[in-house]
Amino acid sequence: MEGSVVYNHRTVEEVFSDFKGRRTSIINALTTDVQHFFQQCDPDKENLCLYGFPTEHWEVNLPAEEVPPELPEPVLGINFARDGMQQKDWLTLVAVHSDAWLLSVAFYFGAKFGFDKADRKRLFTMINDLPTISEVVSGLAKKQGKEKSSVSNHSSNKPKSNSKGGSEPQAKNSRAVQLKDEDENGFEEEDEEDHGETQCGACGENYITGQFWICCDVCGRWFHGKCVKITQARADHIKIYKCPSCSHKRSRPLP
Repeated sequence: MEGSVVYNHRTVEEVFSDFKGRRTSIINALTTDVQHFFQQCDPDKENLCLYGFPTEHWEVNLPAEEVPPELPEPVLGINFARDGMQQKDWLTLVAVHSDAWLLSVAFYFGAKFGFDKADRKRLFTMINDLPTISEVVSGLAKKQGKEKSSVSNHSSNKPKSNSKGGSEPQAKNSRAVQLKDEDENGFEEEDEEDHGETQCGACGENYITGQFWICCDVCGRWFHGKCVKITQARADHIKIYKCPSCSHKRSRPLP
Protein backbone atom coordinates (compact mmCIF):
# COMPACT_ATOMS: atom_id res chain seq x y z
CA MET A 1 0.00 0.00 0.00
CA GLU A 2 1.17 3.50 -0.75
CA GLY A 3 -0.55 5.86 1.67
CA SER A 4 2.67 7.68 2.58
CA VAL A 5 3.91 8.17 -0.99
CA VAL A 6 3.68 11.60 -2.64
CA TYR A 7 3.08 11.52 -6.40
CA ASN A 8 4.18 14.28 -8.75
CA HIS A 9 3.36 12.76 -12.13
CA ARG A 10 2.70 16.01 -13.95
CA THR A 11 3.35 14.84 -17.51
CA VAL A 12 2.07 12.05 -19.75
CA GLU A 13 5.57 10.56 -19.85
CA GLU A 14 5.78 10.44 -16.05
CA VAL A 15 2.40 8.76 -15.71
CA PHE A 16 3.34 6.25 -18.41
CA SER A 17 6.62 5.50 -16.61
CA ASP A 18 4.62 4.85 -13.43
CA PHE A 19 2.29 2.54 -15.42
CA LYS A 20 5.20 0.56 -16.89
CA GLY A 21 6.82 0.05 -13.50
CA ARG A 22 3.60 -1.26 -11.98
CA ARG A 23 2.93 -3.43 -15.04
CA THR A 24 6.41 -4.98 -14.85
CA SER A 25 6.00 -5.78 -11.17
CA ILE A 26 2.67 -7.55 -11.69
CA ILE A 27 3.97 -9.50 -14.69
CA ASN A 28 6.85 -10.65 -12.49
CA ALA A 29 4.43 -11.74 -9.75
CA LEU A 30 2.34 -13.76 -12.21
CA THR A 31 5.24 -15.30 -14.17
CA THR A 32 8.79 -15.43 -12.81
CA ASP A 33 7.71 -15.13 -9.15
CA VAL A 34 4.50 -17.13 -9.54
CA GLN A 35 5.27 -19.78 -6.91
CA HIS A 36 5.99 -17.15 -4.28
CA PHE A 37 2.87 -15.24 -5.32
CA PHE A 38 0.78 -18.43 -5.10
CA GLN A 39 1.98 -19.06 -1.55
CA GLN A 40 1.23 -15.47 -0.51
CA CYS A 41 -2.44 -15.83 -1.57
CA ASP A 42 -3.56 -18.03 1.29
CA PRO A 43 -7.35 -18.61 1.06
CA ASP A 44 -7.53 -18.77 4.86
CA LYS A 45 -6.46 -15.14 5.18
CA GLU A 46 -8.71 -12.09 4.85
CA ASN A 47 -9.39 -10.24 1.57
CA LEU A 48 -6.04 -9.81 -0.16
CA CYS A 49 -4.97 -7.58 -3.05
CA LEU A 50 -2.04 -7.69 -5.47
CA TYR A 51 -0.23 -4.34 -5.51
CA GLY A 52 2.29 -3.38 -8.17
CA PHE A 53 4.61 -0.46 -7.48
CA PRO A 54 6.41 1.89 -9.88
CA THR A 55 9.69 0.60 -8.42
CA GLU A 56 8.86 -2.76 -10.09
CA HIS A 57 8.22 -4.45 -6.73
CA TRP A 58 4.99 -6.29 -5.96
CA GLU A 59 3.18 -7.11 -2.75
CA VAL A 60 0.18 -9.16 -1.63
CA ASN A 61 -1.49 -7.32 1.22
CA LEU A 62 -4.74 -6.22 2.82
CA PRO A 63 -6.52 -3.25 1.22
CA ALA A 64 -5.90 0.30 2.37
CA GLU A 65 -7.72 1.26 5.57
CA GLU A 66 -8.25 4.93 4.71
CA VAL A 67 -11.50 5.90 2.99
CA PRO A 68 -11.32 7.10 0.33
CA PRO A 69 -7.91 5.58 -0.46
CA GLU A 70 -4.97 7.57 -1.79
CA LEU A 71 -5.20 5.70 -5.14
CA PRO A 72 -7.77 3.38 -6.75
CA GLU A 73 -7.51 -0.03 -5.08
CA PRO A 74 -6.87 -3.38 -6.79
CA VAL A 75 -9.61 -6.02 -6.75
CA LEU A 76 -10.28 -7.61 -3.34
CA GLY A 77 -10.17 -11.28 -2.42
CA ILE A 78 -7.88 -12.73 -5.07
CA ASN A 79 -6.85 -15.38 -2.54
CA PHE A 80 -10.36 -16.83 -2.10
CA ALA A 81 -10.52 -18.26 -5.65
CA ARG A 82 -6.98 -19.67 -5.64
CA ASP A 83 -7.84 -23.29 -4.82
CA GLY A 84 -11.22 -23.34 -6.57
CA MET A 85 -9.86 -22.87 -10.11
CA GLN A 86 -7.15 -24.23 -12.36
CA GLN A 87 -3.99 -22.28 -11.58
CA LYS A 88 -3.71 -20.94 -15.13
CA ASP A 89 -7.31 -19.72 -15.09
CA TRP A 90 -6.83 -18.13 -11.69
CA LEU A 91 -3.67 -16.30 -12.78
CA THR A 92 -5.44 -15.06 -15.91
CA LEU A 93 -8.33 -13.77 -13.79
CA VAL A 94 -5.92 -11.89 -11.53
CA ALA A 95 -4.17 -10.53 -14.63
CA VAL A 96 -7.45 -9.20 -16.10
CA HIS A 97 -8.31 -7.40 -12.87
CA SER A 98 -4.75 -6.07 -12.68
CA ASP A 99 -5.05 -4.61 -16.19
CA ALA A 100 -8.20 -2.79 -15.13
CA TRP A 101 -6.50 -1.51 -11.98
CA LEU A 102 -3.47 -0.18 -13.87
CA LEU A 103 -5.71 1.76 -16.24
CA SER A 104 -7.68 3.22 -13.35
CA VAL A 105 -4.49 4.38 -11.62
CA ALA A 106 -3.08 5.94 -14.80
CA PHE A 107 -6.25 7.86 -15.58
CA TYR A 108 -6.67 8.83 -11.92
CA PHE A 109 -3.36 10.67 -12.30
CA GLY A 110 -4.57 12.11 -15.60
CA ALA A 111 -7.68 13.54 -13.92
CA LYS A 112 -5.80 14.71 -10.86
CA PHE A 113 -3.27 16.67 -12.87
CA GLY A 114 -5.70 18.00 -15.43
CA PHE A 115 -4.72 16.14 -18.60
CA ASP A 116 -6.70 17.46 -21.56
CA LYS A 117 -8.25 15.37 -24.33
CA ALA A 118 -5.03 15.22 -26.35
CA ASP A 119 -2.96 14.15 -23.32
CA ARG A 120 -5.45 11.45 -22.34
CA LYS A 121 -5.47 10.11 -25.89
CA ARG A 122 -1.67 10.09 -26.03
CA LEU A 123 -1.45 8.31 -22.67
CA PHE A 124 -3.92 5.63 -23.80
CA THR A 125 -2.05 5.17 -27.08
CA MET A 126 1.25 4.65 -25.25
CA ILE A 127 -0.38 2.15 -22.89
CA ASN A 128 -2.20 0.36 -25.73
CA ASP A 129 1.07 -0.21 -27.61
CA LEU A 130 2.09 -2.68 -24.87
CA PRO A 131 0.57 -6.16 -24.54
CA THR A 132 -1.81 -6.35 -21.61
CA ILE A 133 -0.85 -8.34 -18.54
CA SER A 134 -3.59 -10.86 -19.31
CA GLU A 135 -2.26 -11.32 -22.86
CA VAL A 136 1.23 -12.00 -21.50
CA VAL A 137 0.09 -14.37 -18.75
CA SER A 138 -2.36 -16.34 -20.93
CA GLY A 139 0.10 -16.63 -23.81
CA LEU A 140 -2.28 -14.80 -26.15
CA ALA A 141 0.36 -12.17 -26.92
CA LYS A 142 2.65 -14.85 -28.31
CA LYS A 143 -0.16 -16.50 -30.31
CA GLN A 144 -1.26 -13.20 -31.85
CA GLY A 145 2.35 -12.41 -32.64
CA LYS A 146 2.84 -15.64 -34.56
CA GLU A 147 -0.34 -15.07 -36.58
CA LYS A 148 0.69 -11.53 -37.50
CA SER A 149 4.19 -12.73 -38.35
CA SER A 150 2.75 -15.26 -40.82
CA VAL A 151 0.61 -12.58 -42.49
CA SER A 152 3.58 -10.22 -42.53
CA ASN A 153 5.81 -12.80 -44.19
CA HIS A 154 3.19 -13.52 -46.86
CA SER A 155 2.56 -9.87 -47.66
CA SER A 156 6.25 -8.99 -47.73
CA ASN A 157 6.30 -9.88 -51.42
CA LYS A 158 5.04 -6.32 -51.94
CA PRO A 159 7.36 -4.22 -49.79
CA LYS A 160 6.48 -0.60 -49.15
CA SER A 161 9.27 1.89 -49.64
CA ASN A 162 9.82 4.61 -47.08
CA SER A 163 11.09 8.12 -47.63
CA LYS A 164 14.68 6.93 -47.25
CA GLY A 165 14.35 4.40 -50.03
CA GLY A 166 14.38 1.27 -47.85
CA SER A 167 11.62 -1.27 -47.33
CA GLU A 168 9.57 -1.24 -44.13
CA PRO A 169 8.30 -4.18 -42.06
CA GLN A 170 4.68 -4.98 -42.93
CA ALA A 171 3.50 -5.61 -39.36
CA LYS A 172 4.92 -5.69 -35.84
CA ASN A 173 3.83 -8.49 -33.53
CA SER A 174 4.13 -8.95 -29.78
CA ARG A 175 6.77 -11.64 -29.99
CA ALA A 176 9.13 -11.83 -32.95
CA VAL A 177 9.25 -11.06 -36.65
CA GLN A 178 11.27 -12.88 -39.30
CA LEU A 179 11.21 -10.31 -42.06
CA LYS A 180 11.64 -12.38 -45.21
CA ASP A 181 9.56 -13.51 -48.15
CA GLU A 182 7.40 -16.61 -47.76
CA ASP A 183 4.69 -17.67 -50.24
CA GLU A 184 2.79 -20.18 -48.11
CA ASN A 185 -0.64 -20.83 -46.57
CA GLY A 186 -2.57 -18.28 -48.66
CA PHE A 187 -3.00 -15.64 -45.93
CA GLU A 188 -4.88 -12.51 -46.82
CA GLU A 189 -2.86 -9.35 -46.97
CA GLU A 190 -2.99 -7.13 -43.89
CA ASP A 191 -2.96 -3.34 -44.01
CA GLU A 192 0.61 -2.17 -44.17
CA GLU A 193 1.96 -0.12 -41.30
CA ASP A 194 4.81 2.33 -41.33
CA HIS A 195 7.59 0.98 -39.13
CA GLY A 196 10.59 2.22 -41.05
CA GLU A 197 11.64 4.32 -38.06
CA THR A 198 11.59 1.40 -35.61
CA GLN A 199 14.91 1.36 -33.79
CA CYS A 200 16.72 -1.49 -32.07
CA GLY A 201 16.77 -1.02 -28.29
CA ALA A 202 20.35 -2.32 -28.17
CA CYS A 203 22.24 -0.77 -31.10
CA GLY A 204 19.84 2.04 -32.04
CA GLU A 205 19.84 1.21 -35.75
CA ASN A 206 16.67 1.38 -37.84
CA TYR A 207 14.93 -1.56 -39.44
CA ILE A 208 16.51 -3.06 -42.59
CA THR A 209 14.68 -5.58 -44.81
CA GLY A 210 15.40 -9.25 -44.10
CA GLN A 211 16.33 -8.95 -40.43
CA PHE A 212 14.84 -10.88 -37.50
CA TRP A 213 13.46 -8.73 -34.67
CA ILE A 214 12.08 -9.64 -31.24
CA CYS A 215 9.97 -7.54 -28.83
CA CYS A 216 10.38 -7.52 -25.04
CA ASP A 217 7.09 -8.44 -23.36
CA VAL A 218 7.95 -6.24 -20.36
CA CYS A 219 9.22 -2.91 -21.71
CA GLY A 220 7.82 -3.22 -25.27
CA ARG A 221 11.11 -2.32 -26.99
CA TRP A 222 12.24 -4.07 -30.20
CA PHE A 223 15.67 -5.63 -30.76
CA HIS A 224 17.65 -7.19 -33.57
CA GLY A 225 17.82 -10.90 -32.81
CA LYS A 226 21.59 -10.77 -33.27
CA CYS A 227 21.94 -7.95 -30.73
CA VAL A 228 20.31 -10.01 -27.97
CA LYS A 229 21.60 -13.36 -29.23
CA ILE A 230 18.13 -14.76 -30.00
CA THR A 231 17.29 -16.71 -33.16
CA GLN A 232 13.78 -17.18 -34.53
CA ALA A 233 13.96 -20.90 -33.74
CA ARG A 234 14.73 -20.11 -30.12
CA ALA A 235 12.08 -17.37 -29.95
CA ASP A 236 9.39 -19.85 -30.99
CA HIS A 237 9.96 -21.67 -27.69
CA ILE A 238 10.03 -18.59 -25.45
CA LYS A 239 6.71 -17.98 -23.69
CA ILE A 240 7.61 -14.55 -22.25
CA TYR A 241 10.66 -12.76 -23.64
CA LYS A 242 12.52 -10.30 -21.42
CA CYS A 243 15.31 -8.19 -22.87
CA PRO A 244 18.70 -8.16 -21.04
CA SER A 245 17.81 -4.95 -19.22
CA CYS A 246 14.46 -6.24 -17.91
CA SER A 247 15.96 -9.65 -17.07
CA HIS A 248 18.36 -8.00 -14.65
CA LYS A 249 15.52 -6.29 -12.77
CA ARG A 250 14.33 -8.82 -10.20
CA SER A 251 11.53 -8.22 -7.72
CA ARG A 252 12.78 -7.45 -4.22
CA PRO A 253 10.64 -7.52 -1.08
CA LEU A 254 9.52 -4.17 0.23
CA PRO A 255 11.15 -3.05 3.49
